[in-house]
Amino acid sequence: MPCDMTCVLRRVMAMKGGTGVVISMDTARLQEQILAIGRELVQSGLVAGTWGNLSAWDEEKGGFWITPSGMDYLTLTAADLVLLNLDGAVLEGCRKPSSEHMLHRAIYSGRPDVKAIVHTHSIYATAHAVCRTALPGIVEDLVQSVGGSVEVASYASPGSAALAQAALAALGERSAVLLANHGLVGVGPSLPEALKVCQVVEKSAHIYAVARQLGQPVVLSSEEIRAMRQVYLEHYGQRL
Repeated sequence: MPCDMTCVLRRVMAMKGGTGVVISMDTARLQEQILAIGRELVQSGLVAGTWGNLSAWDEEKGGFWITPSGMDYLTLTAADLVLLNLDGAVLEGCRKPSSEHMLHRAIYSGRPDVKAIVHTHSIYATAHAVCRTALPGIVEDLVQSVGGSVEVASYASPGSAALAQAALAALGERSAVLLANHGLVGVGPSLPEALKVCQVVEKSAHIYAVARQLGQPVVLSSEEIRAMRQVYLEHYGQRL
């Protein structure tokens, strides 16, 4: 049976409580969030065409849902998403997962605090990646959401294990990393937070490019960065 039809049938069976894959409410919400943010990536210009990718960790299933390789974000459905474990085995789904699945696996393995990953090819952030120039801590929302500068991972072929390990090393304990000659990766405890990181980095990269035309940008001190990051993590936003 063609993959398209298999995906549709499995989804219908799950919705009807049949013998197909059981989709919990939490998983369904996570999948819908991935689809919504994928559409936003295209509509906001953070990616073009089918490039970029995103994923979210599913605690209940012990793996992460990732977007499929080379499919239009605007037409994706939940049946197109693929569930992988940290060994790269497909747990659910019939599509070929994103070619950058090793990157996602490396980050989830090395950073247990990360529950969502968004990979973009936005213009100003990618300009830094092309120049292999780190984005320093120049504005408050950048250092609050990222935790400092955005470093550049050493170059490796896209989709490779070498790229995955280089990205993890350059990411460190921060929330964003630039992939040399490639793009940007933002991470966070949720998909909205990972998306926000990518948006803030792109805006900050734009600011930095303009600021260098005006004069010498002033980088925030390590003490200021550390204090603002702590306040952001512990006090920013609404707390239940």
